[in-house]
Amino acid sequence: MSVKLRLRRLGRKKIPVFSIVATDSRNARDGRYIEDIGRYYPLRDPAEVQIDEERALYWLDNGAQPSDTVRSILYRRGLLLQNHLIQKDTSPDEIEEKVTEFRERMAQKGEDIKMAVRPTGEDALEKERERAENLDEEAKLRAQATPLSVVQEEEEGADTAEAEAGQPDEAGQPDEAATAEEDADDEEATADEADAEAEPDAEASEEEDADDTEEKNE
Repeated sequence: MSVKLRLRRLGRKKIPVFSIVATDSRNARDGRYIEDIGRYYPLRDPAEVQIDEERALYWLDNGAQPSDTVRSILYRRGLLLQNHLIQKDTSPDEIEEKVTEFRERMAQKGEDIKMAVRPTGEDALEKERERAENLDEEAKLRAQATPLSVVQEEEEGADTAEAEAGQPDEAGQPDEAATAEEDADDEEATADEADAEAEPDAEASEEEDADDTEEKNE
């Protein structure tokens, strides 16, 4: 498959905006594509470009062929020079120095490209850095927070202590209903004993009265 870097039309009628895409050369201009790596705004004065420089260099290194317009954009941005130096195994410091000098020369000639915003690669790098910082902050908060297992253990320990503290009180204090029943049983038993003691006395008195009556009759 032959990969090309070319423009894909977006925007409204008479207000064109183009995306810079890597696509199969056999696909239609506005058809399917492999990757969207940037934007080109031709109607702005001067024309503006937003491009992911890292992905553009990746596709160039893998043999992608840019269209005429995309080649002009990459050349004026210094990406073609940067790709050439990378393939020659030039040191990163030397590449940065030569690319910076090239961009300054293009600016002096008035042929440099105005970037709409920071290159997309820098935006992605900044977002990745922010995401890493957020993850570090969350990790610190988790480290400072009390683990849930510890909280559960503390709650279970408190419940156990309350249960143990409540058991002696329940055992040591008799049930009021049971106490009342025992008192009633004691009173009934006392009354029965008194009745039992009183009955023999009454019978003895009746026998004595009967004897006295018989004696008087005789």
